[in-house]
Amino acid sequence: MKLLAFAASSSKKSINKQLATYAAGLLDNVQVEVLDLNDYELPLFSEDKEAEVGQPSLAKKFLSKIEDSDAIIISFAEHNGSYTAAYKNLFDWCSRINREVFQNKPLVLLATSPGPGGARNVLESAKGSVKHFAGDVKASLSIPSFYENFDVESGSMKNSEINAQLVSAVHNLL
Repeated sequence: MKLLAFAASSSKKSINKQLATYAAGLLDNVQVEVLDLNDYELPLFSEDKEAEVGQPSLAKKFLSKIEDSDAIIISFAEHNGSYTAAYKNLFDWCSRINREVFQNKPLVLLATSPGPGGARNVLESAKGSVKHFAGDVKASLSIPSFYENFDVESGSMKNSEINAQLVSAVHNLL
């Protein structure tokens, strides 16, 4: 099984990338590829820009990564209650190339933040949105207070209850 994991964030210190990477590692006998949205930086989407540049090769490459995968884990960062600009821009470009961005792949949607909200707002938005873009959500989980629940040095979940929920969520991909 080919598992694609990424954080919907462009932060080089992304806690959501740490979470997505950890979650992907919870499955045995899986080939994991962790993407970095910084490798898919595109001009700000607009119809005018699309008419000028056409379909960017980086957006096509991102869609190809989705196509080549069997399942996907996405961990969403929340900026002002919504998607990060980096994710939303990449998504907008991709949806113009193929409206079925997620190509009927099974998805686990995650979100975390340093605070107690756990990026729940963006996670709820994502859960409602992906089904319109051929995403098959198998599970979702918001993890509050990341630094209290995750050991950054060891790259593992400190909170056993949350870890059990995460293990259960990712095993829905099998």
